Amino acid sequence: MATSIPVIDLAPALKGSPAEKRAVAMEIDRSCIDIGFFTIRGHGVPLDVIQTLRQTADAFFALPLEQKMRAAPVDPATPRGYRGLGFEALSRGNAITTPYDLKEFYHIGRERWPDEPYFTQGDGPRYFIPNLWPDYPQGLGAAAERYYSAMETLTERLMELTALALGMPETFFADKIDKHITAIRINFYPEQKEPPKPGQLRAGEHTDYGLLTILNGENVAGGLQVKTRGGAWVDVETDPDTFVVNIGDLLMRWTNDRWVSNIHRVTNPPDEEAARAKRLSIAFFHHPNYDALVECIAPPGKAKYPPVLSGRYRDEKYMQTRVKSA
Repeated sequence: MATSIPVIDLAPALKGSPAEKRAVAMEIDRSCIDIGFFTIRGHGVPLDVIQTLRQTADAFFALPLEQKMRAAPVDPATPRGYRGLGFEALSRGNAITTPYDLKEFYHIGRERWPDEPYFTQGDGPRYFIPNLWPDYPQGLGAAAERYYSAMETLTERLMELTALALGMPETFFADKIDKHITAIRINFYPEQKEPPKPGQLRAGEHTDYGLLTILNGENVAGGLQVKTRGGAWVDVETDPDTFVVNIGDLLMRWTNDRWVSNIHRVTNPPDEEAARAKRLSIAFFHHPNYDALVECIAPPGKAKYPPVLSGRYRDEKYMQTRVKSA
């Protein structure tokens, strides 16, 4: 039983032989069975791609609230742009009632897509939505698009390893993620100058919704914690040059609970640091094509979950976690 987050070097899988690729896949399998989280290095994403987005995001969140609100969508139900404190309580997606999360965030989708019916007709416009960009800093859109592209490449490789780890053909997920509806959330956890309400955290305990979440963070007070199988909370190292990967609900359903979509949270900083402790993280929520049918790969008659459409599942979770008064 894992009591810490494994660290996996992806370099052999990205540059090595088929045998090395399969060996990395087996490491992923063990981590996903034990705790559903692992940290990756040797991932191939240039450090300057990460740093540029972090720097421009820092500049945005340092703006006065009135200026940030200009980048909020007119319709609160539109998953794009800026969201301030009071918008969301993630724990409600797991039927846990808590006060709203103590965070702000910027919600970003892909910047461009083909002029084809899948994207522009039917359900397409519900998921392929133009991004909202602020007047300042002007480089945020370009930095986010560059980051998004790098993460797309990384997730393609990770999903190939996922298929191998599950004993499936390497291309099993290819036609289920080729028109994916992945979102980036840049999360900003501001200084806490007033005590939190009872049960209120920077992000309440929750699971993620899709296939994989790839998180880039920083090791500052009030960070990410994961619950072990034994029920203990463990801190997660989130260095700016590595990524933390965790399994989402849909991949857990696909594997019929072989892999765990694990509970995690973002804690509050200690009282003595709360008034000056702020934190920024970038989450890439890799989600399949909106019409992908998620049904378990277990033998017939042993499925623990009914089939579900990827896009509808995410829509339901967004509705559950939105704080209605916000």
